[in-house]
Amino acid sequence: MSQQTTSGTITQNDEAIRSFSRKSSAVTLRDITKIFPTPEGKGETVAVKGVNLEIADGELVTLLGPSGCGKTTTLRMISGFEYPTSGQIFIGGRDVATVPPNKRGISMVFQSYALFPHMSIWENIAYGLKVQRLPKNEVITRTNQVITLMQLNGMEKRFPNQVSGGQQQRVALARAIVIEPSVLLFDEPLSNLDAKLREHMRDELRSLQKRLGITSLYVTHDQSEAMAISDRVVIMKDGDLIQVGTPEEIYAYPQSKFVANFIGKANFVSGIYSGDEGGAAMVRIGEQVFRIPQSGTVKLCPGDPCCLAFRPESVRLSKGGEESAGSIAGVIRRVTFLGTNLEYELEGAGTTLVIQIYNPQNFPAYREGDRVNAVLDLGCVRLLPDTPLAAD
Repeated sequence: MSQQTTSGTITQNDEAIRSFSRKSSAVTLRDITKIFPTPEGKGETVAVKGVNLEIADGELVTLLGPSGCGKTTTLRMISGFEYPTSGQIFIGGRDVATVPPNKRGISMVFQSYALFPHMSIWENIAYGLKVQRLPKNEVITRTNQVITLMQLNGMEKRFPNQVSGGQQQRVALARAIVIEPSVLLFDEPLSNLDAKLREHMRDELRSLQKRLGITSLYVTHDQSEAMAISDRVVIMKDGDLIQVGTPEEIYAYPQSKFVANFIGKANFVSGIYSGDEGGAAMVRIGEQVFRIPQSGTVKLCPGDPCCLAFRPESVRLSKGGEESAGSIAGVIRRVTFLGTNLEYELEGAGTTLVIQIYNPQNFPAYREGDRVNAVLDLGCVRLLPDTPLAAD
């Protein structure tokens, strides 16, 4: 039997977990397109362009991208709040592209929580079961089970404005899962919380989703949130799927400058691809040749413009004049102390590099104006086409 922790964490409750009926289903999108007429009615806007995606039973997949990339429209098509212009949506093997939302077996948690202010916490959670016209005893039993699962005991008679933002988020999640959906959809559910509570609820949400095993699709524009909770991340831009992979794959092996720049921080240094040698990519930057052992999956031809992409933590600094293979000479232009790390801006190789040194008290400190060498960890460098960043 679990107990409420002092921090209010949703803790393991074996009895409540066992009582939850799992109806999780896989989701498949096939060539989903959504076209909206322009406000003036004189043209069209393609919001989603022929998207194909497989979400496995019990998997949590996050749609991530800048505003206007099509992620929310995709979520709304899965939920049934928008119908696709063309394409198919399968939930548990059934094409639901034209099925009304209440017939799809899905639940959705909204950014605004969408709780009924005139209803108690208990009534809010039980609402979906009453709409289904279930027997009164079943409504009571299932509502009380979910209240226990979400550690909301003692709050049943309160109204939404009488509980905290984090507790309101739990109520919204409880209302979504009490109807035992086959798919759970999240539309930026944590964006109204402050930073500390947001991180806390993020971890709770992920823990609960894993324990219940509900297939989930999560929309956010917060990169760290997507990396922390997802089995896989889908990067979207201008209605297209740009890259799909685990958080580790997306971060370590971006396939474009857009993805590398959107997820975390990245440095880009332009060069010319010279071909492969012994399984490594050879890249000429000025008078130097860099040997990149794990260049990634991008295919280039000898002589093509390219760029080396690497993270700020994949670099160490050494004094100028001590050049070595895989280093870039430059001048420190800015130093920022951030507590856990020291961040340098280095001007070199025709660009500005960002370098992060963690546990900085164990490393030499450099000042603005110092000439140094940025020594790259070549095993963490990826080779990408040298396209303009805005066009990726």
